[in-house]
Amino acid sequence: MNTMIYYSFNILAFSLIVLIVGMIKPKWILLWMEKPGRIAIVCIAGAIFMIGMVMFGEGNKQLQLEKAQLTKQQTVQPEKSKDEVPAPASAPAAVPAPVKP
Repeated sequence: MNTMIYYSFNILAFSLIVLIVGMIKPKWILLWMEKPGRIAIVCIAGAIFMIGMVMFGEGNKQLQLEKAQLTKQQTVQPEKSKDEVPAPASAPAAVPAPVKP
């Protein structure tokens, strides 16, 4: 899993926590305001959510690019299987000498 995708999940979870806590007690999020409103909380959580989604999209694009490059390398230079054993050169079969009575 790409690290950018991993961090985007963390940011998305954080935006959800900010939204829930801010809807219950807006003063806990907006400490500097005397009478904080819930609209500001929705805007802040929305902005954090958008950042997380952009990171998720970029991480997916990067992951697909890495997979495409990996498959391109494999088609250009196919790797030999380790189970493959080269066939030994066959020697001519020995013909038994005729037996004299």
